Amino acid sequence: MTRVPPFDRPASYDDLLRQPDHLVAEILDGELHANLRPSAVAAGSAFTLGGMLRRACSAGDPDGWQILNEPELRLGADVLFPAAAGWRASRLPELPRTAYFSIAPDWVCEIPATYPASLRSRRMAIYAGEGVSYAWLIDPVAQTLEVRSLQEGRWRVVATHVGGQLVRAVPFEALELQLSALWPREPGKTRGR
Repeated sequence: MTRVPPFDRPASYDDLLRQPDHLVAEILDGELHANLRPSAVAAGSAFTLGGMLRRACSAGDPDGWQILNEPELRLGADVLFPAAAGWRASRLPELPRTAYFSIAPDWVCEIPATYPASLRSRRMAIYAGEGVSYAWLIDPVAQTLEVRSLQEGRWRVVATHVGGQLVRAVPFEALELQLSALWPREPGKTRGR
C-alpha cells in the first residue's frame, strides 16, 4: 500500500473516493493509503473462509454472527477494508442499510500480504483501540493462520496453525475448519490432501 496525497492535512472520505477504481484506498491514522486489489490467491482464501464461517451464522440466533467479506469499516476517522469481519448477532442483529459499518466488528480477518508489513501494526492498533476482540491473520502462500485475542488492550497470539490442519479457533471454536481449503491448490493435487 502506498501513501498518497493529501500530505498537508488529514485525509477525508472525499479524498478516498477520488482514487481510481482499480485501487483499494483506506485511511489509517489520517493518512490515505492505496494499493492494488488483493491477488486472486488472497481473494480466494477470504472467499472460502467466509463460506466456511457462514455456518456460524444463524438468523435470529442471539449467539449467531453476521460475517461479510471485505466490509467497509468507518471507525472514527479511519476507513479500513479487512478481508472479512464478523459481528455477534447480539451486537448487530440486522445489517445496516448503509454501504459501510460504523460499529466495530467483534472479529476481523486480515491477509497481510495485501498491504505492506509496515501497516500491520497500525491496522492492529486501530482494531485494538476500537475493541475488536479477535483477529485472524492468514498467509495463503505460507499456509498459516495466526489467531489473536485482545486482552487488556493488547493483542496476544493464541495459536498459529500451519498447513492442512483441522482447527478450532476462537471465536469460532464450535466449528472445525479444514485449513487446506483456504490454500491455493498445487497442480495435480486436490483439496484436503
